[in-house]
Amino acid sequence: MSLVAISEDGHFQEVPVIDLKDIRSNDPVLRGALAFQVRDACMRVGFFYVSNHGIPEHIIDGVLEMSKRFFALSTESKMKIEHRKTSNFKGYSPLLSGNNDPENAGDLQEGFEFGWEEFDAAPNSHPSEESGPMAGANVWPSELELPGFLQCMADRVCSHSAVNLGKAMFPLFALALNQTENFFDDKATLMKLLHYPPQTGAVDERVIGIGAHTDWECFTILWQQPELQALQVLNSDKKWINAPPIPGTLVINLGDQFARWTNDIFKSTVHRAINRSGVRRYSIPLFFGTDYNVKLEPIPSCVSPDRPLKYEVITAGEYVKSRLQATYNH
Repeated sequence: MSLVAISEDGHFQEVPVIDLKDIRSNDPVLRGALAFQVRDACMRVGFFYVSNHGIPEHIIDGVLEMSKRFFALSTESKMKIEHRKTSNFKGYSPLLSGNNDPENAGDLQEGFEFGWEEFDAAPNSHPSEESGPMAGANVWPSELELPGFLQCMADRVCSHSAVNLGKAMFPLFALALNQTENFFDDKATLMKLLHYPPQTGAVDERVIGIGAHTDWECFTILWQQPELQALQVLNSDKKWINAPPIPGTLVINLGDQFARWTNDIFKSTVHRAINRSGVRRYSIPLFFGTDYNVKLEPIPSCVSPDRPLKYEVITAGEYVKSRLQATYNH
């Protein structure tokens, strides 16, 4: 079936839930059926929940606890690893330092971003540094100020279990695009911790948790804090649809790299987060993109005379860096 002939109306009223129980099945019929559900969600919504995702609850709880401890550090301690001191935007981003929606006055959140690291038995081992516009190592808070933080965030116990889920998703996305399962072999990973303080007092409508935006990589796996409605997704009728936390699930949403690769057949959907709950909100997004030196060239089956090429071809690293520079005025 030609991808350009499939319906992609975007008039969704809710975010679908997909059961991933067959994600590692060797049965091609089961995998094909799962890929079809993924394709439908990617083309109509650009967002979907996943159940049976395989990440143990205690892993998420451990990362959340370390996240709370990090954001509870003094501003002075956190600013030692402020992202403006690096060329690759890794590290700490203070409150209101970013603005994803140019119409707004700033994002009422603070974050800490780091990339994948492989650690061996040596306690002081370091990751190899990728070349290109986003090259450079991670920065970490002092072990004296926050004992165990690096160990929790970077070792195989915590972030690696989520990375394994992302690796298992790439073949499904490839099948959904009628490609071989190894089509998206070149991958890069960024993880981010986010803290949204309560927005109290007089509310400035131009300051929300994070303004309307699209993500920049291929896709994002998001853990949301239970029982706090904040995430909203924009449908093609320009109506904001709530995406509340659902127990036992994670949210997956597509980003701009997939939109560019598929010539907008896969949706990179605008979304935002508003925390007016009166309590602190935490979220943990894990971004999966292609390696930064890969060109974002459209898949041939996604281009036709009726659907001409929509984007200039640039590398993933050039694109992500340009978006970071715009968001943080870096």
